[in-house]
Amino acid sequence: QVRLVESGGGLVQAGGSLRLSCAASGDIFRLLTMKWYRQTPGKQRELVATITSGSNTDYVNSVKGRFTISRDNTNNTVYLQMNSLKPEDTAVYYCNTRSPFTEYWGQGTQVTVSS
Repeated sequence: QVRLVESGGGLVQAGGSLRLSCAASGDIFRLLTMKWYRQTPGKQRELVATITSGSNTDYVNSVKGRFTISRDNTNNTVYLQMNSLKPEDTAVYYCNTRSPFTEYWGQGTQVTVSS
């Protein structure tokens, strides 16, 4: 099994920065593709960023140039550095990965950006 725990959310003013962390259990972390999603009440969950086991990355267009996903395989952690934050970035952010048997989600961390 894989257990995911997000942290680092909070309240920040527009233009500010936050770094989210996702700590993962298990000894296969380095083999996993990791993703960050976000969700606003009443809206479908949105894929924000992806990082593969080879550290290839991809982002939704709305965050390109502002967000950076990275991973530390020694500490089994994936990060999302968020710069130049906008009010529309306000959401609950979730860490996600998939195994051959199931899909794993963290509990989420709230990010609120004030205007």
